[in-house]
Amino acid sequence: MFKIFPLAAFVSSLAILGHAVSVNSNESARLMNTNTAVVMFGSGCFWCSEAVFQQIPGVISVKSGYSGGNIKNPTYEQVCTGNTGHAEVVQVSYDPLKVSFESLLEMFWASHDPTTLNRQGADVGSQYRSVIFYFEADQKLVAEKSKQSLDKSGKFKSPVVTQIAPAGEFYPAEDYHADYFNKNKSAPYCRFIIAPKLEKLKKITHP
Repeated sequence: MFKIFPLAAFVSSLAILGHAVSVNSNESARLMNTNTAVVMFGSGCFWCSEAVFQQIPGVISVKSGYSGGNIKNPTYEQVCTGNTGHAEVVQVSYDPLKVSFESLLEMFWASHDPTTLNRQGADVGSQYRSVIFYFEADQKLVAEKSKQSLDKSGKFKSPVVTQIAPAGEFYPAEDYHADYFNKNKSAPYCRFIIAPKLEKLKKITHP
């Protein structure tokens, strides 16, 4: 069983060490387990993003939700208007001893088009923007370096427009969004969009 330390003491220790970490109530798993780190990715529809990161060994959990907006406790319908400022994201908890942040970024870049502003395929709106919400200063530095390298690689004809920003509050999506692909594999979106993408990405998760 994990030993749970008081949140106040945890935050205080981070301040003493000079770590630039954004702490909120949604990091409970991370606070209880020092071998767990958290990051949030937005790469279009979270049904697809969730299924993608669930395939990666070393990932502990993937939760669909909303972040980066200006209202509390948004609903799916509100986020879909594009007026709340929130992005559809997945909160990824992972074991850094089993999968590196760099490996997660590799999957993130490969699983969507980071050059299309506020759009992924037929999904259009700021809620579908490409974004990395980091929890630790090291994550920010690695993400920015990775983005710069990708831009310089020539892989894309257009510039990478992915936003890199500190993590704010994460609002879990409604229950029917959770584990969507695994529960709805016969649905058209799952069969024609998610399944082919997972097949294409297999070489990254299982080289």
